[in-house]
Amino acid sequence: MKGFSVEAYEAKVSCETEPNDAVLTAAVRGDSLTLSLTAEKSFPTFVTLRWRFESPAGVRVVGDAWERSYGNLAFCALKDNDRWMPWYFMADDGETRFCFGVKTQPNAFVSFRYDETGVTALVDCRNGGCGVRLGGRTAELCTFVLRRYEGPDAFACLCDYCKALCDAPLLPGEMVYGGNNWYYAYGKSSFESLKADAALQAELAEGLPVRPFMVADDGWQQNRCAGPWLPNKKHPDMKALADRMKAMGVQPGLWMRPLYSEDPAVPDAWKLLRDGKREYLDPTVPEARVLIRADITRIKGWGYRLLKHDFSTVDLFGSYGKDLGATITNQADWHFFDRSRTNAEIVLDFYRLIKDACGDMLILGCNTVSHLCAGLVHLNRTGDDTSGYEWARTRDMGINTLAFRLAQNNAFYLVDADCVGILKKHIPWEKNRQWLDLLARSGTALFVSCDKADAEKKRDLKAAYRLALQPHDLRPLDWKDTPTPAHWLADGEEIVYHW
Repeated sequence: MKGFSVEAYEAKVSCETEPNDAVLTAAVRGDSLTLSLTAEKSFPTFVTLRWRFESPAGVRVVGDAWERSYGNLAFCALKDNDRWMPWYFMADDGETRFCFGVKTQPNAFVSFRYDETGVTALVDCRNGGCGVRLGGRTAELCTFVLRRYEGPDAFACLCDYCKALCDAPLLPGEMVYGGNNWYYAYGKSSFESLKADAALQAELAEGLPVRPFMVADDGWQQNRCAGPWLPNKKHPDMKALADRMKAMGVQPGLWMRPLYSEDPAVPDAWKLLRDGKREYLDPTVPEARVLIRADITRIKGWGYRLLKHDFSTVDLFGSYGKDLGATITNQADWHFFDRSRTNAEIVLDFYRLIKDACGDMLILGCNTVSHLCAGLVHLNRTGDDTSGYEWARTRDMGINTLAFRLAQNNAFYLVDADCVGILKKHIPWEKNRQWLDLLARSGTALFVSCDKADAEKKRDLKAAYRLALQPHDLRPLDWKDTPTPAHWLADGEEIVYHW
C-alpha cells in the first residue's frame, strides 16, 4: 500500500455528447482531494480516476453500501475482490490499514474498485440515466479522503475514519427506542391496535426519563404502500391517535413513502418518465415539491414527533441496493425534469426539503442513500428488513449491518439496524433475546415489533430498554472471519452469541 498518494492519479471524463468540453479541476489539501467539473455544451456522465500502486500480499478489504446493506458486507481477500464498493472502503493487512472514500453529502455517486495494482474510482455525475447539462456551471463533485492507520484495532480505525468523512452529523440528542408495528402487523393495523401498541410501550418504559416512540408503519393510509397520505377507515383520526399516545407518555411516529401516490388528482406531469411509465413523483418538479411539503406538514400538524420516510432510492432510480453494482442506476434514456442537476444533487435537495418541512420532528430514513442522508436525517436504517417470521433473515440482515456499519453510529447519524420482530409462534425467544441484547448494548436505535408479550418477554424487554439508555462501547471481534459476528466486546467484556 506504499506509494498511494491522492494527488497521483489519472483521470478521464466521459460525456454523452461530442465535442467533449468538460474541464476537471482538483484541489489537494494534505490527504484529501476535491474534484470539480465544468462543462458548457457537452453532457458529462462519469469521471474515472485511477491511482496506481502495489499492494502487499495478505490484504483484506471491506466496503460500504449505496443505501441499506443486504447481509452482504464482509471482509474479503484482495485477490477475490471484484466488487465495486460504494462511498468508502478499508484495506487491512493485519497491522496497518488505509481507508479511502469520499466525504458525506457529495454531489456525485462514487464507488471504488481496489485490486493488486491500485484503486479505481467511478464518479457518477449523471442526471437520471443521461448526461448532466451543467450549462457552464461548475459542480463540486466530491472530496476524496485518505487515512492511514497503524495497530491491530481495525474497528477503531474505521470509527475514526467515519468521523473524518462527516463534518456535521444530525443526531437526536437522546436515545431513540420503542415500538414499530410492521414486523407483527405487516400493514394490518387499526386505531385500536396502535393504542394497544402504545400502551405496551408505556408499560415497558415505566419510570424511564427518556420516553419511548411508537411508530405506525405502513397500513394507516388509504392505499397500501402509497399515498394520498390521508387516513383510512381503520384509522379515522390520526391526530387523535397521536394525542392518545402522548397522553400515555409515548412519542408518536409515522411512516410514509413520499414519492409514490395513487391519488388520481396528481398529474402525470409531476412524475418521472422511466421505462415508459410515470409512477413516482419527480422532486425537481416545483408542484411535486409543494405536494411533498404539504404531506409532511399535515403529518407534523397531527402531532407526530418522528417521520419515517421510505422507498425513495428505489422510487427515484428503479433498483434496490442489492441489485446495484458500480452505479446507482442503469445508463438509459431517462432524466429528471431539471436536467441541470446531478442525481446526487437532486437527492440532497429532496432530503433537505424533507428536513425543512419536518422542523423539530425526528427524521428516520429508510431506503435512503447512506452517504447523502448523513447530516440530513437523525436516524438511518442501515440494513434491509429483519423479520417477525424468519430468524435467518434477522440474523443475516440485522447482525450484518450492525457489525459492518456500527462505525457510522453517531458519526453519520444514529444507526437503526432494524427491529426485533416478536410473533408468538415463529422466531424462538432464545434467538430474539440475543438480538435484543446486542441492540441494547450497541448505542444504536432500539425498536421492537411486538403485539403481545408474556411475562418473560416483558421482563427481558424492560431490561433491554434500561440497558439501552446507558452509554456503551460495543465492537465486533470476529468480523474479519464471518458476515454475522458472534464474538463482541461490550464495555470491555467479551460476549459470545449463539446465532
